[in-house]
Amino acid sequence: MLAIRRGEGEGFLRVSVEPEAELCEELLENQFVKGYTHSSEQIRIAIKDSYKRLIQPSIENEYKKLTKEKADEEAIQVFARNLRQLLLASPLGQKRILALDPGFRSGCKLVCINESGDLLHNETIYPHPPQNEKNQASKKIQALVSSYKIDAIAIGNGTASRETEAFIRLVRFDKEIQVFMVNESGASIYSASAIAREEFPQYDVTVRGAVSIGRRLMDPLAELVKIDPKSIGVGQYQHDVDQTKLKENLDFVVESCVNSVGVNLNTASKHLLSYVSCLGPKLAQNVIDYRTENGAFSTRADLKKVARMGDKAFEQCAGFLRIPGGKNPLDNSAVHPESYRIVDKMVKDLSCDISDIINNKELRTKINLEKYITPEFGLPTLQDIIKELEKPGRDPRSQIKVFEFAEGINSMNDLYQGMVLPGIVTNITNFGAFVDIGVHQDGLVHISQLADKYVSNPADVVTLNQHVKVKVVEIDKERKRIQLSMKGL
Repeated sequence: MLAIRRGEGEGFLRVSVEPEAELCEELLENQFVKGYTHSSEQIRIAIKDSYKRLIQPSIENEYKKLTKEKADEEAIQVFARNLRQLLLASPLGQKRILALDPGFRSGCKLVCINESGDLLHNETIYPHPPQNEKNQASKKIQALVSSYKIDAIAIGNGTASRETEAFIRLVRFDKEIQVFMVNESGASIYSASAIAREEFPQYDVTVRGAVSIGRRLMDPLAELVKIDPKSIGVGQYQHDVDQTKLKENLDFVVESCVNSVGVNLNTASKHLLSYVSCLGPKLAQNVIDYRTENGAFSTRADLKKVARMGDKAFEQCAGFLRIPGGKNPLDNSAVHPESYRIVDKMVKDLSCDISDIINNKELRTKINLEKYITPEFGLPTLQDIIKELEKPGRDPRSQIKVFEFAEGINSMNDLYQGMVLPGIVTNITNFGAFVDIGVHQDGLVHISQLADKYVSNPADVVTLNQHVKVKVVEIDKERKRIQLSMKGL
């Protein structure tokens, strides 16, 4: 429906909704024509005229409105589901990263960032035509990896990405360096944004874009919250739906993802903090200001010293904020400060420390939860507390895996029908999934080709960033379309 409306809006289609006129008029006559009098014929004439001039156009407008609302709702759900999966993508964690924004003639912009995402170094290398400075680029990367103690290399998946990946894999390092291809959708939007200018006022857009690629590998959620979700490149027809409803839904998804993962209070940016429940941009800035003036937070209780942090705001946000290595181990968990006294009572009854109860499974099995039930803390709350004590501070997101495209497959010219290739799912729609196979053009796995069984919803079979095997079914170079299949694989 959204596709038809877009076609109509761009002048390629004329769309009308036409119920069967004779049937409609007959139904109206049955309703309003009573008996066989001289006035009956006048009413029939009035029915025909009113249906043609007023009722039929009204039905058409109402039907278009209803189908638009239904189509909007479905498209927004698809977008929201994809966005959630993208935001909860596997993070590499706090590592030192060398990030590359690849290019041919303009070179590859290179940055080194530390564990906190701070920029340490930037420059440009030219390993590709027309310069072909492979030796100089190789030596430069070796030197930077060594001097900045780099743990992993991130490569943006745009222009020259496959060629840059192949070049990096030929470089010899004195330790094992993992190489990751990173989806750079929206990085250019971020690099030209007010947020990027605020973070890196002295650097140009190419440096900011490369930093964004590196930070995405480190923590996709923390970096992607800085970009308008509509610019991330997932979903379908997002520009055709009700923009107010879309924004409300996407903001809710971002907020729920941030709160489900938790936020490091001492390293989070203002933009990430602003999505924490009950903080918002102003309170988030106050948290940053307090951190700048007084140093790192050592306890969650210090939050109460932040300007304009009332009791209600503290109650709403504290459980989602984490302090790794703080004075109280519970500050690095999802246990809310209001529940600390319950844990303290458990610890006192067992004659041990909080760290003992976290590290010792046997101690936790000795806890009789029934004993601690109060009108304020029911059994489900106590069970949640015990679950959190088993894994305090653990990231709920899955562990990242290195992915490699098929060697020697860099463009559509390298493809042929029947070949089987590894790929990454980049977008999921109601009609199928798009998969990146490393040729700068995503291929479509139609819903009918996703599995050997009937599939009603592609999201039941695949997830964003999933590593899959696909077979090339059809190649249309003129229209730049690739048909893929996952059947039998």
